[in-house]
Amino acid sequence: MLEKQITSDRGKTSYWIQKNSLPETETLVFLPGLSANHHLFDEQIAYFSDRHTVLVWDAPAHGQSRPYKDFSYANLAEELKTILDAEGLSSVILIGQSAGGFVSQSFIARYGKQVKGFVSIGSCPYGTGYYSKSDLFWLKQTKWMLSLFPDNLLRWTIIRMCNKTEKGRNNMRMQLADYEKTELCTLLYQGFAGFIPEIHDLQIPCPVCLIVGKYDKTGKVMVYNKAWHKQEAYPLHIIKNAAHNANADQPELVNSLIEAFIRSL
Repeated sequence: MLEKQITSDRGKTSYWIQKNSLPETETLVFLPGLSANHHLFDEQIAYFSDRHTVLVWDAPAHGQSRPYKDFSYANLAEELKTILDAEGLSSVILIGQSAGGFVSQSFIARYGKQVKGFVSIGSCPYGTGYYSKSDLFWLKQTKWMLSLFPDNLLRWTIIRMCNKTEKGRNNMRMQLADYEKTELCTLLYQGFAGFIPEIHDLQIPCPVCLIVGKYDKTGKVMVYNKAWHKQEAYPLHIIKNAAHNANADQPELVNSLIEAFIRSL
């Protein structure tokens, strides 16, 4: 894949792209979650790149997209828009894991006509009816709560919450190695608390597919996805032997679900 960068007054954003000229090709944009980088989707890039145009980034403030100031999902949506326009990609399928799903919905809220489909992996819905006052209160407490953890325990906890399989855990362990503890706590706080300003009712104008690991214990992800499925009738796929990073725990199954979703469009 070709590595590229864009730069705004907030900082740089690194991304990787491989274009495909096949007539039936779709453009798949992979958006990793908090503290993850482009390697979260290694198994998906390898699987889909021979048939589709694929693009993956290190989200601003993550991995090689550092330093970056003024982290917000609105700003991340703007950076993504700049990348897609620079590459001439006018119709895309967004595949967002966790906070990558927040970026996807933030982008859809602003540029919905550019999005042909949305796959959510362990993410949560926009919408005022899903979140209690208690939910929002605890999102704001992330930074000081995480700072209480010793460094090694914090990383071990994140790895265990994100992945069920040893392969998946090794993948996440590698990604977390990019950060010192203080930076990691700040990043997680920005990602969790930064979701609050984005919580508004959103009618997604494209097809949606929800994917959640059976053992996803990250906050109330499973609860929110079941409510999302019930409210909007989006198909919900619960992946056995997988946790928050279901695409890294069970790549073959998740790849098959993404492939079926693409065919359905």
